[in-house]
Amino acid sequence: MDRYEIFAPQSRERFVNRLDELYLTLSEYLERENAEGRHLQFVKVFLSDAQNQYKDLTDSALYTDILSRAACSVIEQPPLDGSKISILIKTTDEEDNFILHSIRLTEEETRGANSYIQTMLIFNKYLESIRKMGLTLRDHCVRTWIYVADIDVNYEGMVRARNDVFRSQGLTTETHFIASTGIGGFSQTRSASVAIDFLTFPKVKESDKKYLQALDNLNPTHEYGVSFERGTRMTVGDKQTFFISGTASIDKHGKAMYVGDIQMQTARLLQNIGALLHDGGATMNDVRYFFVYLRDASDREVVERFLQKTYPDIPHILLQGKVCRPEWLVEMECVANLGV
Repeated sequence: MDRYEIFAPQSRERFVNRLDELYLTLSEYLERENAEGRHLQFVKVFLSDAQNQYKDLTDSALYTDILSRAACSVIEQPPLDGSKISILIKTTDEEDNFILHSIRLTEEETRGANSYIQTMLIFNKYLESIRKMGLTLRDHCVRTWIYVADIDVNYEGMVRARNDVFRSQGLTTETHFIASTGIGGFSQTRSASVAIDFLTFPKVKESDKKYLQALDNLNPTHEYGVSFERGTRMTVGDKQTFFISGTASIDKHGKAMYVGDIQMQTARLLQNIGALLHDGGATMNDVRYFFVYLRDASDREVVERFLQKTYPDIPHILLQGKVCRPEWLVEMECVANLGV
Protein backbone atom coordinates (compact mmCIF):
# COMPACT_ATOMS: atom_id res chain seq x y z
CA MET A 1 0.00 0.00 0.00
CA ASP A 2 1.16 3.51 -0.82
CA ARG A 3 0.74 6.29 1.72
CA TYR A 4 1.15 10.00 1.05
CA GLU A 5 1.57 12.64 3.74
CA ILE A 6 2.35 16.35 3.64
CA PHE A 7 4.56 17.95 6.26
CA ALA A 8 5.37 21.58 7.07
CA PRO A 9 7.02 23.04 10.16
CA GLN A 10 4.90 24.88 12.69
CA SER A 11 7.85 26.97 13.83
CA ARG A 12 8.29 30.47 12.49
CA GLU A 13 11.88 30.72 13.65
CA ARG A 14 15.00 30.61 11.44
CA PHE A 15 14.99 28.24 8.49
CA VAL A 16 17.51 25.91 10.13
CA ASN A 17 15.25 25.62 13.18
CA ARG A 18 12.39 24.64 10.94
CA LEU A 19 14.58 21.94 9.38
CA ASP A 20 15.36 20.59 12.84
CA GLU A 21 11.65 20.43 13.63
CA LEU A 22 10.93 18.53 10.43
CA TYR A 23 13.78 16.14 11.15
CA LEU A 24 12.20 15.13 14.45
CA THR A 25 8.69 14.96 12.98
CA LEU A 26 9.71 12.83 10.00
CA SER A 27 11.93 10.57 12.08
CA GLU A 28 8.99 9.70 14.30
CA TYR A 29 6.64 9.30 11.34
CA LEU A 30 8.99 7.01 9.41
CA GLU A 31 9.65 4.91 12.50
CA ARG A 32 5.90 4.23 12.68
CA GLU A 33 5.76 3.55 8.94
CA ASN A 34 8.68 1.12 9.14
CA ALA A 35 6.93 -0.71 11.97
CA GLU A 36 3.99 -1.23 9.60
CA GLY A 37 6.24 -2.50 6.82
CA ARG A 38 6.42 0.65 4.69
CA HIS A 39 9.62 2.40 3.64
CA LEU A 40 10.31 5.89 2.32
CA GLN A 41 10.19 5.90 -1.47
CA PHE A 42 9.56 9.37 -2.88
CA VAL A 43 9.95 12.96 -1.64
CA LYS A 44 9.12 16.35 -3.12
CA VAL A 45 10.50 19.39 -1.31
CA PHE A 46 9.15 22.89 -1.92
CA LEU A 47 11.25 25.86 -0.79
CA SER A 48 10.36 29.53 -0.55
CA ASP A 49 13.87 30.79 -1.44
CA ALA A 50 16.24 28.25 -2.97
CA GLN A 51 19.11 30.71 -3.29
CA ASN A 52 19.29 31.12 0.48
CA GLN A 53 17.88 27.77 1.62
CA TYR A 54 19.23 25.05 -0.65
CA LYS A 55 22.65 24.70 1.03
CA ASP A 56 21.12 24.75 4.52
CA LEU A 57 18.72 22.04 3.42
CA THR A 58 21.30 19.75 1.83
CA ASP A 59 23.70 20.20 4.76
CA SER A 60 21.01 19.34 7.30
CA ALA A 61 20.38 16.03 9.04
CA LEU A 62 16.87 16.14 7.57
CA TYR A 63 18.36 15.81 4.10
CA THR A 64 21.42 13.62 4.72
CA ASP A 65 19.70 11.17 7.08
CA ILE A 66 16.21 11.05 5.55
CA LEU A 67 15.38 12.83 2.31
CA SER A 68 18.44 11.89 0.28
CA ARG A 69 17.79 8.21 0.91
CA ALA A 70 14.68 8.33 -1.29
CA ALA A 71 13.92 9.57 -4.77
CA CYS A 72 14.03 13.28 -3.98
CA SER A 73 13.18 16.47 -5.88
CA VAL A 74 13.84 19.98 -4.56
CA ILE A 75 12.36 23.08 -6.19
CA GLU A 76 11.61 26.67 -5.30
CA GLN A 77 7.85 27.11 -5.29
CA PRO A 78 7.02 29.02 -2.12
CA PRO A 79 4.49 27.27 0.14
CA LEU A 80 1.71 29.75 0.80
CA ASP A 81 1.17 28.77 4.44
CA GLY A 82 4.25 30.72 5.56
CA SER A 83 6.21 27.57 6.39
CA LYS A 84 9.21 28.26 4.05
CA ILE A 85 9.38 24.52 3.34
CA SER A 86 6.73 21.90 2.66
CA ILE A 87 7.37 18.25 1.92
CA LEU A 88 5.34 15.50 0.27
CA ILE A 89 6.34 12.07 1.57
CA LYS A 90 5.41 8.79 -0.09
CA THR A 91 5.90 5.52 1.76
CA THR A 92 5.09 2.07 0.43
CA ASP A 93 5.28 -1.61 1.28
CA GLU A 94 6.11 -2.45 -2.35
CA GLU A 95 9.43 -2.77 -4.12
CA ASP A 96 10.72 0.40 -5.75
CA ASN A 97 9.68 0.21 -9.39
CA PHE A 98 10.62 3.62 -10.74
CA ILE A 99 13.58 5.94 -11.17
CA LEU A 100 13.44 9.69 -10.55
CA HIS A 101 15.82 11.81 -12.60
CA SER A 102 15.76 15.26 -11.01
CA ILE A 103 17.97 17.20 -13.43
CA ARG A 104 19.27 20.64 -12.56
CA LEU A 105 21.81 22.51 -14.70
CA THR A 106 24.91 24.17 -13.28
CA GLU A 107 25.84 27.83 -13.62
CA GLU A 108 28.42 26.91 -16.25
CA GLU A 109 25.88 24.94 -18.29
CA THR A 110 23.33 27.75 -18.24
CA ARG A 111 25.74 30.56 -19.10
CA GLY A 112 24.47 32.26 -22.26
CA ALA A 113 21.86 29.54 -22.86
CA ASN A 114 18.21 30.49 -23.38
CA SER A 115 15.27 28.33 -22.28
CA TYR A 116 15.25 26.38 -25.56
CA ILE A 117 18.91 25.40 -25.22
CA GLN A 118 18.61 24.64 -21.51
CA THR A 119 15.62 22.38 -22.13
CA MET A 120 17.53 20.55 -24.85
CA LEU A 121 20.51 20.11 -22.53
CA ILE A 122 18.33 18.61 -19.80
CA PHE A 123 16.53 16.23 -22.16
CA ASN A 124 19.85 15.13 -23.63
CA LYS A 125 21.20 14.40 -20.14
CA TYR A 126 18.11 12.33 -19.40
CA LEU A 127 18.18 10.48 -22.73
CA GLU A 128 21.83 9.62 -22.28
CA SER A 129 21.17 8.29 -18.80
CA ILE A 130 18.25 6.03 -19.72
CA ARG A 131 19.90 4.86 -22.94
CA LYS A 132 22.63 3.26 -20.84
CA MET A 133 19.89 1.27 -19.08
CA GLY A 134 18.27 0.15 -22.32
CA LEU A 135 15.24 2.41 -21.78
CA THR A 136 13.53 4.98 -23.99
CA LEU A 137 11.65 8.20 -23.41
CA ARG A 138 8.73 6.96 -25.48
CA ASP A 139 8.27 3.64 -23.70
CA HIS A 140 9.38 4.17 -20.12
CA CYS A 141 8.91 7.81 -19.07
CA VAL A 142 5.44 8.16 -17.56
CA ARG A 143 5.50 11.58 -15.87
CA THR A 144 7.49 14.82 -16.00
CA TRP A 145 7.49 18.07 -14.08
CA ILE A 146 9.00 21.00 -15.98
CA TYR A 147 9.82 24.07 -13.90
CA VAL A 148 10.27 27.31 -15.82
CA ALA A 149 11.76 30.42 -14.23
CA ASP A 150 10.05 33.64 -15.36
CA ILE A 151 7.51 31.51 -17.17
CA ASP A 152 5.85 34.42 -18.97
CA VAL A 153 9.14 34.89 -20.87
CA ASN A 154 10.73 31.44 -20.99
CA TYR A 155 7.80 29.06 -21.54
CA GLU A 156 7.76 29.32 -25.34
CA GLY A 157 11.39 28.23 -25.66
CA MET A 158 10.81 25.24 -23.41
CA VAL A 159 7.75 24.18 -25.42
CA ARG A 160 9.64 24.36 -28.73
CA ALA A 161 12.49 22.29 -27.33
CA ARG A 162 10.17 19.66 -25.88
CA ASN A 163 8.27 19.42 -29.16
CA ASP A 164 11.54 18.95 -31.03
CA VAL A 165 12.76 16.26 -28.62
CA PHE A 166 9.47 14.41 -28.70
CA ARG A 167 9.38 14.33 -32.50
CA SER A 168 12.92 12.96 -32.56
CA GLN A 169 11.93 10.21 -30.08
CA GLY A 170 8.75 9.11 -31.86
CA LEU A 171 6.29 10.88 -29.58
CA THR A 172 3.56 12.27 -31.83
CA THR A 173 -0.20 12.73 -32.01
CA GLU A 174 -0.33 9.26 -33.62
CA THR A 175 1.54 7.62 -30.73
CA HIS A 176 1.29 9.39 -27.38
CA PHE A 177 2.85 12.09 -25.23
CA ILE A 178 3.70 12.10 -21.50
CA ALA A 179 1.72 13.31 -18.50
CA SER A 180 3.33 16.55 -17.33
CA THR A 181 3.11 19.76 -15.39
CA GLY A 182 4.81 22.81 -16.90
CA ILE A 183 4.79 25.46 -14.21
CA GLY A 184 6.71 28.39 -12.80
CA GLY A 185 9.57 27.33 -10.53
CA PHE A 186 13.23 27.95 -9.75
CA SER A 187 16.17 25.66 -9.03
CA GLN A 188 19.17 26.41 -6.83
CA THR A 189 21.08 27.53 -9.95
CA ARG A 190 20.55 31.27 -10.20
CA SER A 191 20.84 31.52 -13.98
CA ALA A 192 18.77 28.43 -14.79
CA SER A 193 15.54 29.05 -16.65
CA VAL A 194 14.47 25.38 -16.76
CA ALA A 195 14.63 22.36 -14.44
CA ILE A 196 12.94 18.99 -15.04
CA ASP A 197 11.96 15.91 -13.04
CA PHE A 198 11.42 12.66 -14.98
CA LEU A 199 9.57 9.66 -13.56
CA THR A 200 10.73 6.51 -15.33
CA PHE A 201 9.32 2.99 -14.96
CA PRO A 202 11.81 0.47 -16.38
CA LYS A 203 9.37 -2.45 -16.43
CA VAL A 204 6.30 -0.65 -17.77
CA LYS A 205 4.78 -1.84 -21.06
CA GLU A 206 2.66 0.20 -23.41
CA SER A 207 -0.27 -2.10 -22.70
CA ASP A 208 -0.01 -1.05 -19.02
CA LYS A 209 -0.82 2.57 -19.91
CA LYS A 210 -4.05 4.33 -20.77
CA TYR A 211 -3.96 7.96 -21.86
CA LEU A 212 -6.85 9.79 -20.28
CA GLN A 213 -9.18 12.08 -22.16
CA ALA A 214 -12.27 14.06 -21.30
CA LEU A 215 -13.17 15.59 -24.64
CA ASP A 216 -16.44 17.05 -23.34
CA ASN A 217 -14.33 19.08 -20.89
CA LEU A 218 -10.84 19.53 -22.35
CA ASN A 219 -9.31 19.47 -25.80
CA PRO A 220 -6.13 17.56 -26.77
CA THR A 221 -3.11 19.66 -25.87
CA HIS A 222 -1.56 19.51 -29.33
CA GLU A 223 -4.39 21.72 -30.59
CA TYR A 224 -2.67 24.70 -28.97
CA GLY A 225 0.87 23.70 -29.77
CA VAL A 226 2.04 21.81 -26.69
CA SER A 227 2.78 18.11 -26.29
CA PHE A 228 1.69 16.38 -23.10
CA GLU A 229 -1.04 14.00 -22.02
CA ARG A 230 -3.86 15.28 -19.83
CA GLY A 231 -3.34 12.23 -17.67
CA THR A 232 -2.05 8.67 -17.71
CA ARG A 233 -3.32 5.58 -15.93
CA MET A 234 -0.67 2.95 -15.26
CA THR A 235 -1.69 -0.58 -14.32
CA VAL A 236 0.69 -2.90 -12.50
CA GLY A 237 -0.98 -6.12 -11.37
CA ASP A 238 -4.13 -5.21 -9.47
CA LYS A 239 -2.95 -1.66 -8.80
CA GLN A 240 -3.78 1.36 -10.94
CA THR A 241 -2.02 4.70 -10.53
CA PHE A 242 -3.40 7.84 -12.14
CA PHE A 243 -0.98 10.65 -12.96
CA ILE A 244 -3.07 13.75 -13.66
CA SER A 245 -1.15 16.53 -15.36
CA GLY A 246 -1.34 20.17 -14.42
CA THR A 247 -4.96 21.07 -15.13
CA ALA A 248 -6.53 24.50 -15.46
CA SER A 249 -9.91 26.12 -16.02
CA ILE A 250 -10.46 25.48 -19.72
CA ASP A 251 -13.28 24.25 -21.93
CA LYS A 252 -13.33 21.59 -24.64
CA HIS A 253 -11.93 24.08 -27.13
CA GLY A 254 -8.95 24.97 -24.94
CA LYS A 255 -10.36 28.38 -24.06
CA ALA A 256 -9.80 29.79 -20.59
CA MET A 257 -13.00 29.89 -18.53
CA TYR A 258 -14.00 32.34 -15.78
CA VAL A 259 -11.18 34.76 -16.45
CA GLY A 260 -10.51 36.82 -13.32
CA ASP A 261 -12.64 34.62 -11.00
CA ILE A 262 -10.35 32.46 -8.85
CA GLN A 263 -13.14 30.48 -7.17
CA MET A 264 -14.90 29.57 -10.41
CA GLN A 265 -11.60 28.66 -12.04
CA THR A 266 -10.87 26.34 -9.11
CA ALA A 267 -14.29 24.71 -9.44
CA ARG A 268 -13.92 24.24 -13.19
CA LEU A 269 -10.45 22.70 -13.07
CA LEU A 270 -11.63 20.24 -10.43
CA GLN A 271 -14.48 19.27 -12.75
CA ASN A 272 -11.89 18.69 -15.45
CA ILE A 273 -9.78 16.51 -13.15
CA GLY A 274 -12.87 14.52 -12.20
CA ALA A 275 -13.68 13.95 -15.87
CA LEU A 276 -10.15 12.70 -16.58
CA LEU A 277 -10.30 10.30 -13.65
CA HIS A 278 -13.69 9.06 -14.82
CA ASP A 279 -12.18 8.13 -18.19
CA GLY A 280 -9.89 5.72 -16.35
CA GLY A 281 -12.55 4.36 -14.00
CA ALA A 282 -11.63 6.41 -10.92
CA THR A 283 -13.30 9.20 -8.96
CA MET A 284 -12.18 12.12 -6.85
CA ASN A 285 -12.49 9.82 -3.83
CA ASP A 286 -9.40 8.00 -5.14
CA VAL A 287 -7.19 11.12 -5.16
CA ARG A 288 -4.29 10.92 -2.72
CA TYR A 289 -3.17 14.59 -2.76
CA PHE A 290 -3.33 17.84 -4.72
CA PHE A 291 -0.55 20.23 -5.63
CA VAL A 292 -2.19 23.63 -6.11
CA TYR A 293 -0.32 26.32 -8.04
CA LEU A 294 -1.43 29.94 -7.70
CA ARG A 295 -0.29 32.79 -9.87
CA ASP A 296 -1.22 35.36 -7.23
CA ALA A 297 -0.48 34.51 -3.59
CA SER A 298 -3.32 36.77 -2.45
CA ASP A 299 -5.79 34.19 -3.84
CA ARG A 300 -4.68 31.65 -1.25
CA GLU A 301 -7.51 32.16 1.25
CA VAL A 302 -10.24 31.78 -1.38
CA VAL A 303 -8.78 28.55 -2.75
CA GLU A 304 -8.03 27.16 0.71
CA ARG A 305 -11.62 27.73 1.86
CA PHE A 306 -12.96 26.13 -1.32
CA LEU A 307 -10.81 23.02 -0.94
CA GLN A 308 -11.64 22.67 2.75
CA LYS A 309 -15.32 22.81 1.86
CA THR A 310 -15.30 20.51 -1.18
CA TYR A 311 -12.48 18.02 -0.49
CA PRO A 312 -11.57 18.33 3.20
CA ASP A 313 -10.09 14.82 3.38
CA ILE A 314 -7.63 15.18 0.49
CA PRO A 315 -4.22 16.57 1.56
CA HIS A 316 -2.96 19.51 -0.47
CA ILE A 317 -0.15 22.03 -0.71
CA LEU A 318 -0.81 25.56 -1.97
CA LEU A 319 2.23 26.88 -3.82
CA GLN A 320 3.31 30.08 -5.54
CA GLY A 321 3.74 28.94 -9.12
CA LYS A 322 2.75 30.93 -12.18
CA VAL A 323 0.78 28.98 -14.77
CA CYS A 324 1.85 29.15 -18.41
CA ARG A 325 -1.04 31.43 -19.48
CA PRO A 326 -1.51 34.68 -17.55
CA GLU A 327 -5.30 34.30 -17.55
CA TRP A 328 -5.03 31.00 -15.69
CA LEU A 329 -5.00 31.97 -12.02
CA VAL A 330 -4.78 28.45 -10.65
CA GLU A 331 -3.64 25.01 -11.76
CA MET A 332 -3.73 21.65 -9.98
CA GLU A 333 -2.24 18.20 -10.40
CA CYS A 334 -2.82 15.01 -8.47
CA VAL A 335 -2.17 11.31 -8.10
CA ALA A 336 -4.98 8.80 -7.59
CA ASN A 337 -4.82 5.09 -6.78
CA LEU A 338 -7.12 2.12 -7.22
CA GLY A 339 -6.55 -1.39 -5.95
CA VAL A 340 -4.39 -0.49 -2.93
